[in-house]
Amino acid sequence: MGTKNGAVGGGWSAWLQDQARRTETPVLRAFYERFPADAHQPVGQTPLVALDLETSGLDPRRHAILSIGLVPFDLNGISIARRRYWILRPPRGFSGESVAYHHITHADTEQAPDFAEILPDLLDALAGRLPVVHYHPIERGFLERAAHQRGLETFRFPVIDTMAIEARRYRQRWRMGLRRLLGKAPTSIRLNDSRARYNLPAYEGHQAVIDATGTAELLLAQIQHHYSSSTAIGDLWV
Repeated sequence: MGTKNGAVGGGWSAWLQDQARRTETPVLRAFYERFPADAHQPVGQTPLVALDLETSGLDPRRHAILSIGLVPFDLNGISIARRRYWILRPPRGFSGESVAYHHITHADTEQAPDFAEILPDLLDALAGRLPVVHYHPIERGFLERAAHQRGLETFRFPVIDTMAIEARRYRQRWRMGLRRLLGKAPTSIRLNDSRARYNLPAYEGHQAVIDATGTAELLLAQIQHHYSSSTAIGDLWV
């Protein structure tokens, strides 16, 4: 992890500053201008927001966002009362098989807004906060694709990925090799399995606000056990 991952031109800080100068779409420019861009800023002084998407599949090129959940928080606590939740109308249909996972039906999405309609509210809810996710390729890939499909400029930003933090500890090559020698499966870094390692309760998954809340709680536990409030956000983001 760190400032060089996932960004261009020398790290996320420089990239965010460049986007704030170059972006012509007013709401996106305001988003980049307010994004916590200083890689040296302590996580304890940084407003955070847990972000989770439910999608119709795993491929942003073929599937779509069905719901978005946001929960603001910081190292002092989680603001459940300020949570936000949107169900979206996908640009194409989705299979009934995926309904078993996210419980969002075709009837739920028929009259729901398009991603472009909720984007100003989404950006306002994200403004000034560093997003926290569990498995960033989903959130980053689907949000960037959704913006691109609607003719918008680049919508990309650093996040703290709680799965990546777990992978740093449990998916090291030597550790995985040892488990193979012992005939054991790799340690699971899925959300509920990761939460269990910190004695956090299991939640029913695949509901965007619940998973966002679970992700926020997981990061608080990870910071308490492995980092500190003075850890720089550039050491955590991807």
